[in-house]
Order: sequence, then C-alpha cells, then structure tokens
Amino acid sequence: MALLDPIKPQILAVRVIPNVHPGLADRLKLRPEQRSLGLITCTSDDALYTSIDAGTKMADVEVVYAKSFYAGAAHASGPLSGEIVALFAGPDPSEVRAALEATQAYAEKEAWFYAANEAGTNAFFAHTISQTGSYLSRQAGVARGAPLAYLIACPLEATVGLDAALKAADVEMKVWYEPPSETNFSGGLLTGSQSACRAACDAFREAVLDVAKHPSLR
Repeated sequence: MALLDPIKPQILAVRVIPNVHPGLADRLKLRPEQRSLGLITCTSDDALYTSIDAGTKMADVEVVYAKSFYAGAAHASGPLSGEIVALFAGPDPSEVRAALEATQAYAEKEAWFYAANEAGTNAFFAHTISQTGSYLSRQAGVARGAPLAYLIACPLEATVGLDAALKAADVEMKVWYEPPSETNFSGGLLTGSQSACRAACDAFREAVLDVAKHPSLR
C-alpha cells in the first residue's frame, strides 16, 4: 500500500424484512407506516454512516438504528458483522431496497478512508458531503441539504486536524467525536458552505499527514 491509497469499505451483508413483527417494531419505535426494514453491515463505520445518509436521499426511508461495534472490524463478532450495523425503516420493501442499493453504491464509489502512511496502519476519513440527507442532518443538527465536512482519524491526529480545519475555513463544528469512540478513533462534523467544507477537509488531511510523517516534536 502507498501513501494516500484508498482503504475501501466492504459491504458484508444486506437483508430486507418486508413485514416487521410488531414486537420488533415496538422496540425500534417504528411509526405505523414503517412496515419494512432494511439491514446492512460494513467493514467501515464512517463510510457506512455517510452512505446510509445518501440512502435517505434516494428513498422514502428513515435510519432507525446505526451503531458502531466496539474495537472495530478486526474484532468483529462474526464474518458478516464488520464494524457497524444500520437499519432503514420504510413503508414497503421497494423503498428500503432502493435505500440499501443507494447505500451500497455510495460506499463502493464515494466514501472511504485513505492511508496516512505507507504501511496503511494509520488512516483518516476526510469526506465532503455537498448536501446532507435526513440521517446526518439529524446527527449534526443542521437543515437537510446542508454541506458537511466529515472528518475522522486516530485521536491525536484527529485533534490536530480538527484545529487545522477550523482555522483554515469558515466552518462550525457541530459534532465532536471525542476519543475513545467505539472504534477508538476521533473526529467531527463541520458545516459551512460547500467550498468551506472542502477546504476544511483539505486542511484536516494535510494536518493528519504531517503528524503521521513527523510524530515527534521538531
């Protein structure tokens, strides 16, 4: 692996439950019209969080559950567990299927980590979302359609990177993922104009790369 090589997520399992049982629907706090579920797991939690947000823009669905697993994909509970499980709820199977297909396409073509060193043991996620769907809008407390910079890295690198991003662009930090997270990474969600979010992502990337290259005081 070379510096800045993509570390692409793998979708591990996808299922549609056409008519969810009332007992499960009650536990998920589904509304009466949310009769179908779509389930998906992936090797990368942040890649899937951004991808399920894309799924909400392509179908009449809501993300009703999305959680990262402790210690990450390397310590998954099974071969199809990965690092995260997410659930869509919708009025019928066709809507949740459309959301799942859009999610998988986005994960495969748009959202991934990059190697911060040549060994690929240090990685970061710096992704500009031009227009949020319902999921990340709710998570970040912004209006649907707002731009976001989604920034994740190892804890020290992420902290230095967030500071650089906030100084480099006219953005506001809406969410701070303080360390340790379930997967022991850190980061944040920043909002501003599309161009400001892109500038924030660029500054975050350069700061993370600088720490990875020069970890000691100079």
